[in-house]
Amino acid sequence: MATDVIELRGHIIDSLILPRVWDAIMDQGANFEVEDMRVGRSKDEPSYVRMQVIAPDEAVLQSLLSELQQLGATIVREQDARTERVEQAGVLPDEFYSTTNMPTQVRVNGRWATVENIEMDVAVVIDRQAGRAVCRPMHEAEEGDEVVVGHGGIKVFPLERARRREVFGFMQSAVSSERTKVQSIQEVARQMRQTRAEGGKILFVLGPAVIHTGAGKYIAELIRRDYVQVIFGGNAIITHDVESDMFGTSLGVNLASGDPVEHGHRHHLRAINAVRRAGSLQRAVELGLIRQGLTYEALKHGVDLVLAGSIRDDGPMPGVITEMVAAQREMRRAVRGVEMAIMVASMLHAIATGNILPAAVKTVVVDINPAVVTKLADRGTTQAAGLVTDAELFLRELAETLREG
Repeated sequence: MATDVIELRGHIIDSLILPRVWDAIMDQGANFEVEDMRVGRSKDEPSYVRMQVIAPDEAVLQSLLSELQQLGATIVREQDARTERVEQAGVLPDEFYSTTNMPTQVRVNGRWATVENIEMDVAVVIDRQAGRAVCRPMHEAEEGDEVVVGHGGIKVFPLERARRREVFGFMQSAVSSERTKVQSIQEVARQMRQTRAEGGKILFVLGPAVIHTGAGKYIAELIRRDYVQVIFGGNAIITHDVESDMFGTSLGVNLASGDPVEHGHRHHLRAINAVRRAGSLQRAVELGLIRQGLTYEALKHGVDLVLAGSIRDDGPMPGVITEMVAAQREMRRAVRGVEMAIMVASMLHAIATGNILPAAVKTVVVDINPAVVTKLADRGTTQAAGLVTDAELFLRELAETLREG
């Protein structure tokens, strides 16, 4: 037998954290003994549980402790986080602690330090002299880095269910094409207003369907109204936006009539070629090649535009980052200060963005395919709220709601 003692604090009952902890223990063939339990007597009073976890052997216990920490359990033993040095650049110690996207602290020199720029599935590097702890992706690990290993000296703070039942609250982790869309969109608009009023940044992750459906003009309007500070996308969203400005088409289809245009399949290549000749998107704006649209407004208003390329890209358009690690680095830089993320019609970019977002970032995923939200949740972006609908309908209603407010 192998045992350890854990604690849980907060709204652990109505947020279903405590029953999930008990289920996790039983599912691994272990057991528990509750040593102390205090239940909050009001909706504002937190609860507390201290319990002994009893596992068949040390391997099961260590695996279980890792899972319980992700649910918010803290190992009672007062100890600093254990660390090991990186011996080879880009290679972490075998027992490195893999983060969640939840707020996390590690104990360094007898004091708890908040892990900076938290995201999921990375390591924690300690700077003992400064008393700091920072996230570090595997490929950025440098020889000599002091990396947290094991499970001791770590606290994870799971997000608790909102005390007030609001539309955004019960959008959480729900995927339905039958949900009242207008009410949900109004709540998204309210959250956007609140985020900007408090100085937080809003990130939009956009797929090319935004342009194909004729919804690019609504993103342009939101940029002008200061509701967009960061945009993530790929080569296609910018290419087809520029194509729509230069030729009135997207993928060769006339956006006004919906009819295919003769030789229109070449338009996106001609758009890329014209911008490449100019040298950059900014220079294309200065020369009058790009006169309106999402790209024009983003450049004019200083939106942080991060474009990550893929193997299938034509061109690509100038400004598209073709090296994966460099693109990840730019995305990590740009998400700092983001307090709300809205992902529209972009499965791959949505999943990639979800991987680097802290759990505290309010996240809305809009797609005609309900599997997109499910995939994000399965990969750890449990804060994602899903709305199954057409991109144009969502963005049109969102722009109108914000306009009226």
